[in-house]
Amino acid sequence: MQSITSLKFHEQLASRTAHGREYLTSAPIIRRALAGQIQREEYIAFLTQAFHHVRHTVPLMMAVGSRLPARLDWLRKEIIHYTEEEEGHDQWILNDIAAAGGDPSVAQSSPPSTATDAMVAYAYDTAMRRNPAGFFGMVFVLEGASIALACNAADRIQASLQVPNKALTYLRSHGQLDQQHIQDLYAILNRFDEDQDRAAVERCAQVMFRLYGNVFRELDEPSLAATAGRAA
Repeated sequence: MQSITSLKFHEQLASRTAHGREYLTSAPIIRRALAGQIQREEYIAFLTQAFHHVRHTVPLMMAVGSRLPARLDWLRKEIIHYTEEEEGHDQWILNDIAAAGGDPSVAQSSPPSTATDAMVAYAYDTAMRRNPAGFFGMVFVLEGASIALACNAADRIQASLQVPNKALTYLRSHGQLDQQHIQDLYAILNRFDEDQDRAAVERCAQVMFRLYGNVFRELDEPSLAATAGRAA
């Protein structure tokens, strides 16, 4: 058996966060989505929470870039690239909500769920108070989840809800785009050669698997489904 210390950092990270990944992917609403059993209100509720965290992606990356220490100067170019790639994705989500029969203005004006708020807050805390390199632990969680779930879930959601292709832009585009993004991310992760940076990334990833899993679990609360229902 190969020793974990002989693995590349992104492989070590995957191994050490396996329990957290299971917590995320075992969320009941994810299982229902993959089984084609999700309701339209649940899908709109998911998109609404996605809007509330995705709209922070570019500001978060800018915050990370502004606080990088000199030893990580090489990372600024990568952050600029990510920022350009992520610009406007929050609008994609609003468009999907409209195409799915919801009201984008309701999503925009609604407060984020407690779990979404906590996830975003931890991301800002990582960027502004902790080692900013740790933010790539969040990228590892979100992009890995996109590849594992987005395309499969999109096909089953469309089949069960009979929504048009333009209602699934966010899921499908991320499932496709993140195939390349994840390879770019692995290259970045494997360049972290100091223990303090690797530890920061792993800590953020462990926390984010839990917090993102809570975002999905909180979607089963009646209040969120009711809000999505009013968006119809």
